[in-house]
Amino acid sequence: MLTAIHPKLPMRDKQQTRAYYVDQLGFKPISPIEYDGYLMLEKDRIEIHFFEFKDLDPKENYGQVYIRTDDIESLYDSLLANKTDIHPNGALETKPWGQKEFSLLDPDNNLLTFGQSV
Repeated sequence: MLTAIHPKLPMRDKQQTRAYYVDQLGFKPISPIEYDGYLMLEKDRIEIHFFEFKDLDPKENYGQVYIRTDDIESLYDSLLANKTDIHPNGALETKPWGQKEFSLLDPDNNLLTFGQSV
């Protein structure tokens, strides 16, 4: 039986990725143990893992994650208050498919879309 999913996204620089997800998005490291070329972060019940890909060209990165939330307005407002950049085409809005969504791009151009059913 399936119980969880933990997406793995590429990162060029572990320190930069950690800083963005911890300082901007409120994630925290899962373990105090450091792994060479690998990073695991969590927030609430969400885990995202990252693998080192130093030669990644962000313009050619199509990494994407869709994260469901139960309080999208508060999450969106907290990110704006923290001066987190929202994707230029990803402001909070209700979509025709019945989701209220917004999107971010991390430092490596991984697309994070947050959504809540309306």
